[in-house]
Amino acid sequence: MKSQKGGTATSDNKPEITNISSHGLWLFHNGHEYFMPYQLFPWFKKASIEEVLNVKTISPDHFYWPDLDVDLHLDSIKHPEKYPLVSK
Repeated sequence: MKSQKGGTATSDNKPEITNISSHGLWLFHNGHEYFMPYQLFPWFKKASIEEVLNVKTISPDHFYWPDLDVDLHLDSIKHPEKYPLVSK
């Protein structure tokens, strides 16, 4: 019997959260895993595990966490330096 990691997806084209730690979370998509540190993605730091695992695909490289009302494009995850957080 094959064990499946936690998350919301079973195929490579759907996003899956593969790990959550005190430093951030890992998103698996299309055969690649991306680390999302809380320092750069603060919306996830105080979210429940259930809220973090509930990730949907809006388009092939665009993700949405409906419980948190957070949507991110893959490029902003791969290159967060191009998309600095702006708070007013």
